[in-house]
Amino acid sequence: MMLWETLFAQKYDFIMVPLQLLIVFCTVYYMTLSVFGFWRKKEGPPAPPEKTFALVVAAHNEEFVIGPLVENLKNLDYPKELYEVFIVADNCTDRTAAIARDAGAQVYERFNRQQRGKGYALEWMFEKIFRMERSFDAICIFDADNLVKPNFLMEMNRKMVEGHQIVQCYIDSKNPFDTWVTATFSIAFWHTNRLLQLARYNLGLSNLLGGTGMCISTNLLREYGWGATSLVEDMEFSMKALLNGIKTSWSHEAVIYDEKPLTFMQSWRQRKRWAQGHVDIFFRYFPKLFWRGLTTGNFSMLDGALHLFQPALVVLVCLFMILSVIEPISLSFTQLFSSTIHQQVWMFLSYIQFALPLVALMLDKVDRRAWKWVLLYPVFVYSWVPIVFLGFWHRNKREWSHTLHTRGLSYNEVIK
Repeated sequence: MMLWETLFAQKYDFIMVPLQLLIVFCTVYYMTLSVFGFWRKKEGPPAPPEKTFALVVAAHNEEFVIGPLVENLKNLDYPKELYEVFIVADNCTDRTAAIARDAGAQVYERFNRQQRGKGYALEWMFEKIFRMERSFDAICIFDADNLVKPNFLMEMNRKMVEGHQIVQCYIDSKNPFDTWVTATFSIAFWHTNRLLQLARYNLGLSNLLGGTGMCISTNLLREYGWGATSLVEDMEFSMKALLNGIKTSWSHEAVIYDEKPLTFMQSWRQRKRWAQGHVDIFFRYFPKLFWRGLTTGNFSMLDGALHLFQPALVVLVCLFMILSVIEPISLSFTQLFSSTIHQQVWMFLSYIQFALPLVALMLDKVDRRAWKWVLLYPVFVYSWVPIVFLGFWHRNKREWSHTLHTRGLSYNEVIK
């Protein structure tokens, strides 16, 4: 009997074989993609400062961190006449607005209990910027807990002069060694920066916006509108732009430092919100993006669709693992991982996956204190499994939740 006849002669093969092939494909795809992040493209010389920027921060009760950020933004290595700092004090009940105003930012206070969340606050602020007498070439978006590398606007200027309309920067960690949670969370970002974001950039694919450190052409925002008011407004706008054929670019040299959650429960709540938003965007954008990528041969769209598919993949992998230990069912389908793919080969690939974060740390010369925390990184990774299931369960709940930020550090304190 031929191989495929043998496979489909068994009871559950018509479901389980394609599922296993999908798992293998996704595993091999992301491992292959990671390899393209092992090197960096040589960038051209920096362009003379010419583009104008509106720096926008949506802040809700951020009195502990807003002052250092505004001071930091006011002192970037870029002509001061070419950018302005705008703070949206969104439904604040503390001193966020007063502190930001005293630090020299232009502050706009917004009060809307029905439309709560960063996406709504940004859309509200964009409309105000569009109506200002002064025009800006691009809008840069930051979170209130961030600190920004001084060269940020010079790098965004370079990208805009080159013709890019959307750019995401490198998201570093403001507090990587506070707790084991901040350490493993930071490793996840370092891994993503180097072996996913940079890899996509090297291949000419579209990058993904990361919620902060984003730069978007004002003309693009005027033409297509923001419209990203889900729990993951960054992912929503990335996919909206990609559907319209507009790629997001990457800047490895422009860096922001983001505050990571201190406790596991803070991390859990934040990631649950992200998972809810990711699942929401999956249902809304995956079919259109996958079909358009398939029919037009646009590989960036297919790559974007595969990223959206990841929560569904987690569920399918769990389903496969459960069925594989139920004896009546496990004996009724062909297990490719033992019959076709040798188990030792599969185990080797699994080990490589968990070694990749350490590779990313070494390639980007991250502080060696982070290396020991790679041992706990699998705990962080596997904790995503129940979070993803909760994301599916609560996908229609779009109530925004605030993450408290308390690490009011200066830029010099972070980089020393």
